[in-house]
Amino acid sequence: MTGHASLGIFAKQPLPGLVKTRLSPPLTPVLAAQLYMCCLQETVRLADRGGWDTVLFYQGQRQFFSQSFPDLQLEEQTGGDLGQRLAHAFASRFAAGAQQVVIIGSDSPDLPTTLIRQAFAGLNEHDAVLAPAGDGGYVLIGLRHCAPDLFQNIPWSTGEVFAATRKRISELQLNALELPEWHDVDDVASLRQLVRRSPDSLTAQLAAQLLDETVPGQPSIHPTR
Repeated sequence: MTGHASLGIFAKQPLPGLVKTRLSPPLTPVLAAQLYMCCLQETVRLADRGGWDTVLFYQGQRQFFSQSFPDLQLEEQTGGDLGQRLAHAFASRFAAGAQQVVIIGSDSPDLPTTLIRQAFAGLNEHDAVLAPAGDGGYVLIGLRHCAPDLFQNIPWSTGEVFAATRKRISELQLNALELPEWHDVDDVASLRQLVRRSPDSLTAQLAAQLLDETVPGQPSIHPTR
């Protein structure tokens, strides 16, 4: 990393029925919200381990986030769709003096810190960095200068987000680095993959209990069955 580096985490207040709705069923909305809170807490712990400033871009009540994460700088997400909120977040960090900005979500509790470090390192030589997700989106995006047009005309919440973003990068003639793929948790299938992939993850352990599955290397919740 060179200069002032800033990591943003996009997060929602974990209200039942408003987060992780694709996990219900089998989880109840309350349990899905509890799982999301665990996911967010683990994301913050894993991400806040480098030589960068960390900012939580939140949706919901500021008081909740200030009480839950008292040591984190908070900024409210601003804008209509995800593209507008991302563009505002990047602009805010650059206006605050950052020279490199990377933004991640709160859906990848086992996102390797090494991937974040690779992103910042890549911004030493590239205008943008992007780490694809297995579902056609991306788990990380980084810039070394504002590029608000990058987030326009993207079909958000579809499996075409990464491809459309890659096309916009080409159209804007940005020099971009694509990082290795990682995974986020959106539905039951991806949650079960997390349980198998990262058994030491606190979110995976909670998911195993809620789904009544056995984490590899750990005893079953119901060993007598």
